[in-house]
Amino acid sequence: MSETQQQPSPTMPDESGHFGTFGGRFVPETLVAALDELTAEYHSAKADPVFQAELDRLLREYVGRPTPLYFAERWTEKLGGARVYLKREDLLHTGAHKINNALGQIMVAQRLGKKRIIAETGAGQHGVATATVAARFGMECVVYMGAVDMERQHLNVVRMKLLGAEVRGVEAGQKTLKEAVNEALRDWVTNVETTHYILGSALGPHPYPMMVRDFHRVIGQEARRQILEQEERVPDLLVACVGGGSNSIGLFHPFLGDETVKMTGVEAGGHGIRHGEHAARFQGGKLGVLQGTKTWLLANDDGQIELTHSVSAGLDYAAVGPEHAYLQSEGRVDYTYATDDEALAAFRELCECEGIIPALESSHALAEVRKVAPTMGKDQIIVVNLSGRGDKDVEQAARYLLEGEKP
Repeated sequence: MSETQQQPSPTMPDESGHFGTFGGRFVPETLVAALDELTAEYHSAKADPVFQAELDRLLREYVGRPTPLYFAERWTEKLGGARVYLKREDLLHTGAHKINNALGQIMVAQRLGKKRIIAETGAGQHGVATATVAARFGMECVVYMGAVDMERQHLNVVRMKLLGAEVRGVEAGQKTLKEAVNEALRDWVTNVETTHYILGSALGPHPYPMMVRDFHRVIGQEARRQILEQEERVPDLLVACVGGGSNSIGLFHPFLGDETVKMTGVEAGGHGIRHGEHAARFQGGKLGVLQGTKTWLLANDDGQIELTHSVSAGLDYAAVGPEHAYLQSEGRVDYTYATDDEALAAFRELCECEGIIPALESSHALAEVRKVAPTMGKDQIIVVNLSGRGDKDVEQAARYLLEGEKP
């Protein structure tokens, strides 16, 4: 089969939601029936041409798909190696890839007859996307967000409120994403009859990792078609940041059957790989269960979840999506990390070279490109997912890059 023909992607997960030994469903009994109902309705929607046509229409007319695949000519010249293309998810309505999944899930919730939507958010982009689609479909919306994240992502808090959502700050624990997920799950258990939980990453109990991935596969499907049009071949390397892993699995999945395409996921290295100073789960993490799924996570010898740190609120999470854990175990995707300082340097470089302000999450992927592109040939191709724009991060980045504060 020629490299211009797409190889079939592996069919995962199995019926119980397992990606090999990872994934599954670890939830209170209260949620089992709701998850069974959600799984059945999702499969029904997936097979329904009317649903798919309406989703495609809204992705095109409301969300702004397809997004461009942009050749970063000046940055490529500066790096002096491989040709670098940016998949411009930052140009979507709401400013990040998150709306792909939020839109798909609220359409499933509508089929289920749910009237109330809840979500968690770290960097605020998923919260904004959820509040946006809730407004579009006329549903009540509550977003849980850690108090620390509310402070460092104040702009997105205001956006959610303007869109009609109630933002509930979480003061427990580290006051970041993990605690926001905990509160959203508690809400769902209490209000499961009327409420759908739009989980924002490829995490949690089955069917969420599968469903979130499927709604984001459009990223990789478009990128594959676009690079074939522009370069007449598939890329040599795909790069994306990995928090829970939604933008990265969306890019990677349609290329999994292309054996010549290497893939790298970039986690948050924070201040370095020391306890409580990073969020790189594949660097010293261990197998465990967190918030409904079995995967790699950061925990101490007693099984207690460790503190995490990242300059980017969206990567500051103690576990990684189970499909990423599976792909790492199979050796299909390589996972590395970028530190806060490396991400900030990449953030600044893209601003100055291309006139594009990236999200700090995406800047971790850009940091990896800065390392590897100069080591590759000028005839080689990298596609990096620019998962979001950096409007939300400008004040924070200015403190570090222009005023000299330490992240």
